[in-house]
Amino acid sequence: MLKHQKVLIIGKVWPEPNSSAAGKRMMQLISFFQLKEMEVIFVSAAKTTEFQVDLKLLDIEFQQVQLNEDSFDAYVKSKVPDIVVFDRFLSEEQFGWRIDECAPNAVKILNTEDLHFLRGAREEALKKGEKTDGTKIRTDLFQRELLSIYRSDLTLLVSQFEKDLLINHYSLPESLLYYLPVFEEKKKEIKPFEDRKDFMFIGNFYHAPNWDALKMLKSEIWPSIKKNIPEAKLHIYGAYPGQRVFDMNNVKEGFIVHGRIENAVEVTEKARVSLVPLRFGAGIKGKLLEAMGAGTPSVTTEIGVEGMLFDDLWNGKFTNDFALFSDYAVELYRDKKKWKIAQENGFEILSNHFSESNFRLSFETEIQDLLKNRDALREKNIVGSLMKHHTVQSSKYLSKWIMEKNKERKN
Repeated sequence: MLKHQKVLIIGKVWPEPNSSAAGKRMMQLISFFQLKEMEVIFVSAAKTTEFQVDLKLLDIEFQQVQLNEDSFDAYVKSKVPDIVVFDRFLSEEQFGWRIDECAPNAVKILNTEDLHFLRGAREEALKKGEKTDGTKIRTDLFQRELLSIYRSDLTLLVSQFEKDLLINHYSLPESLLYYLPVFEEKKKEIKPFEDRKDFMFIGNFYHAPNWDALKMLKSEIWPSIKKNIPEAKLHIYGAYPGQRVFDMNNVKEGFIVHGRIENAVEVTEKARVSLVPLRFGAGIKGKLLEAMGAGTPSVTTEIGVEGMLFDDLWNGKFTNDFALFSDYAVELYRDKKKWKIAQENGFEILSNHFSESNFRLSFETEIQDLLKNRDALREKNIVGSLMKHHTVQSSKYLSKWIMEKNKERKN
């Protein structure tokens, strides 16, 4: 049934699977659509980058589009998509009303990499020295993101925790939400304990939680680990590091900043332990999934394991106490038996909860049901209808006002 269906993906950015879990997630969605012999078209208003995947090689039509221009409308009308995927709620805000006008029969799917309002609230709480469990957030970002979910026919969530949060604390209909994590598989060949050395951290440094985690490593965690294991080094990898990250490089301290690398799994499997001291964030953490796949135990925080902890089973240790964090890291590094148990835990987590084969058929069925029952599902989504009538109008006319201003400048 999905064969020959046309999918238009509106990307917030161009996909960079080697730079972030978000890029990897997007490529997994594209791969799913193509395996079902669906025609994929990718558009984005973002600037192109030297690190984005070559969509042409994947036989994917792509187009750079402009915000607040009617040329997008003409493009959509010429394509007549069956499905439109918005990459994060900002894309839905910017283009959703245009899709409603130019492709009203298209099923609208919102892809969340994480809940932006949850990540943002946690960051603000951390700055103020406060705590938030995510259940009482009422920020502007919260309202915008939930409105976007209501306006969509289906929203994809990478974390079961976030799906439960939306249902149990914000009363969103479960019919609008679908849990689809980022996938990861165990490598066929795993390096043994004896062939590994040192610690590592990896992350896209455009992402604020990663920059904060790096500062914690530098000031709070690594000095204690280095004192206990003088010969060890901490290797820092990640896209878009910037000078402030490279300024942390200190060979004498064993704090080695490498910057961008092409193959995250390749460097991850060389390390004995991965350190991920995240103090805020949302979604699930690609770096921790990759560590499991490479057989590399990790030490992280409660934020790190969120959405990835099942039956208290973890690929190592987790704590919010950074003194204990350092102790756990030293223990895992030195104790082969505990290291091996942690590694096996990671393999079990991947096999049971993050293997693509566990989700492929159910996701296909979900998409088929959406296409078949689109009108009936929309009739039930009364709040979504109200949001389209009221909220989208404000977005629409703001966009039209910007268009007129742009015309004035050109004249």
